[in-house]
Amino acid sequence: MNPLLATLGGKLTERWLNLLVLPGALFLAATAVGTTLGHRHWHDADRLRATLDDLAARPALDRTGTAALLVALVLLTAAAASLASQFLGGGFEKYWLRFGRDPLSRALTTRRERQWLALDGQLDDAVARATPTGSAAGGAVRVGRSAGARIQAIGEARDRISLCAPKRPTWYGDRMQATADRVEAAYGVDLAALWPRLWLILPEPAVQQIQAARDSFSAAARLAAWAVGYALLACWWWPAALVAVGCGVVARSRSRAALDALAGLTEAAVDVHGRELATRVGLLGPDTTGLLDHDTGDGMSEVFRKAD
Repeated sequence: MNPLLATLGGKLTERWLNLLVLPGALFLAATAVGTTLGHRHWHDADRLRATLDDLAARPALDRTGTAALLVALVLLTAAAASLASQFLGGGFEKYWLRFGRDPLSRALTTRRERQWLALDGQLDDAVARATPTGSAAGGAVRVGRSAGARIQAIGEARDRISLCAPKRPTWYGDRMQATADRVEAAYGVDLAALWPRLWLILPEPAVQQIQAARDSFSAAARLAAWAVGYALLACWWWPAALVAVGCGVVARSRSRAALDALAGLTEAAVDVHGRELATRVGLLGPDTTGLLDHDTGDGMSEVFRKAD
């Protein structure tokens, strides 16, 4: 029992240090440096060193109790700053994945939809104008290299906006919405009703991969929250603006990659384990073969929604 408790305590301590203390302590250190130097003396190392020497020379710091209280205060303040970043990061997640119900969100959705439809029209026009140069395996048609490159470029530009016609004000929301639409189009099942039940039967490797992608998305949102904190610090010490920009760029890149992975894993889980769930709830027999059809998907949606 004691080794188990020691192992759990070590993991909790490591997680506490990584998620709370270290990011908060780094922000506190940057805040202390920024408020000490300011805009005018932003790179004055001698000024910072003199401030540290004055602080170390104070008689109160020679007492063990005072030093311990100071360390505890720093740790608690760092943890509080990290908790604030987690709270703000959760707000970023909800904001990124929101539906377009308010006027601003509806305007953003309309703008993204207009851009997507324009590129989709250009893609159809490019495909129609492309001159076939031959046929490939599977009935595919070959086109010239320049025409193929143009079609690919337009398609990639359209997909950067959304994989399907935009229904939400952000790329993040549309990426998850595209997953739900693709699952419904393929199997006729409502992903929102299906997912909690499917999650219960997923094997451990799949659960770990999906949870890792979800955690990566949350970590990117927390990094975006730290970018806000450093942007506020830039009001007193302008080099913090560079840190804020760097955090923002990295947060955007990581959040998009993490959510794209999460959406792909979610769709893959339905593809691989959807029939198993239908069998477990009695909509398919254990000896039934073939893909999950629309009739079974509609039945799953009806059962899971508790429809009359």
